[in-house]
Amino acid sequence: MAYPNPHYPPQPTTSVPMPAVPTTVIGPQFCAPYPVDLAVVKKVMSIADGNFVVTDVNGNVVFKVKGSLMTLRDRRVLLDAAGHPLVTLRRKMMTAHDRWQAFRGESTDDKDLIFSLKRSSLIQFKTKLDVFLANNTREDICDFKVKGSWFERSCVVYAGESNNIVAQMHKKHTVQSILIGKDHFMVTIYPNIDYAFIVALIVILDEINDDAREE
Repeated sequence: MAYPNPHYPPQPTTSVPMPAVPTTVIGPQFCAPYPVDLAVVKKVMSIADGNFVVTDVNGNVVFKVKGSLMTLRDRRVLLDAAGHPLVTLRRKMMTAHDRWQAFRGESTDDKDLIFSLKRSSLIQFKTKLDVFLANNTREDICDFKVKGSWFERSCVVYAGESNNIVAQMHKKHTVQSILIGKDHFMVTIYPNIDYAFIVALIVILDEINDDAREE
């Protein structure tokens, strides 16, 4: 199979078949027929708007994340490169299992719910999260699962309860990133998987783990 972009080689680490039909969660424009590598840069010391920037391998901004100054810790908005809001991520308050919800655009209306995410258990030393798409109202089986170590930036996203990998993170340490107070890591999204959705998961992961460090 030919890969049209030389910067996105196929990943030899998996032998599982990739979905032939794009798995669209946020939008079909975010599904590519080849693996997509994105760099996520978090300004560690920043509490202002835009503390996340997501770029492609050439350094072009693909997404930005801003927080709400009024609700700094329980709401994030994922923007495209032009600054248009794609998804609003909101913590659902007063729930036993740390639960976040994602809504289309800047909405927080139930009719615009895209997916929800919760911790698999309350006591966790490693990350384990269940993701349910909006139409999965019974939540008997998750649509996606996140496992791994956020501290080591080695989390993996799986399709449902399977071992089929749809995205994986890997740390990128540079002297510059340490000196300028930035957390820099890469994420590889597999073919035909919605990469805006994967970035939204990473933003929620960061919030959950920030809270865990403060507990």
